[in-house]
Amino acid sequence: MELTIYNIKGEATSRKVSLNDDVFAITPNEHAIYLDVKSILANRRQGTHKSKERAEVSFSTRKLKRQKGTGGARAGSIKSPLFVGGGTIFGPRPRDYSFKLNKKVKVLARKSALSMQASENNVIALESIVFDKPSTKQFNEVLKALKADSKKTLLVLPESNKNVYLSARNIEKMSVSLASELNTFDILNASKILLVEGSEAVIETILNRDNKS
Repeated sequence: MELTIYNIKGEATSRKVSLNDDVFAITPNEHAIYLDVKSILANRRQGTHKSKERAEVSFSTRKLKRQKGTGGARAGSIKSPLFVGGGTIFGPRPRDYSFKLNKKVKVLARKSALSMQASENNVIALESIVFDKPSTKQFNEVLKALKADSKKTLLVLPESNKNVYLSARNIEKMSVSLASELNTFDILNASKILLVEGSEAVIETILNRDNKS
């Protein structure tokens, strides 16, 4: 698969980039995508939720009323979940939501996500971006030129670029990722993927290497 490389003015250049079909043109495995996205979202959960149960509520332990003869149900403690302010029944407790996923499944999921985006023409090859200083205005102009300013856009960089990152981080619906840190959720969550020249080589090297190990 070949993509025409665009410059930051939104103009097509005479150069093209070749994408590895083993990464960008496979038959997507939807179940692998589901598992990887589920794993990513689960790992992001703090799991610090907690509610007080009956033994943890701070109330008197005296018996509220006599056992019989009131015409109502028995009530032994105001800590009962049946009363306002009482303990929660089977309330949430701190826990770890993360789970293990095999490396090859993760690789297959990323390849599948990239292939889906590529097949829908959502991947744009972009020449290297060089900013002398951070400029959100200048980066916005780049997005407008590429007609990606009104959509969820993912910019993939081959290596760390502080000026570009600082220019893009405050833009709504815009996210920046290094090619080496790309994950399935970020790929699928974007409507357009701006693949800066050189990123494809990093992605292909990592995914093909991980798949062999």
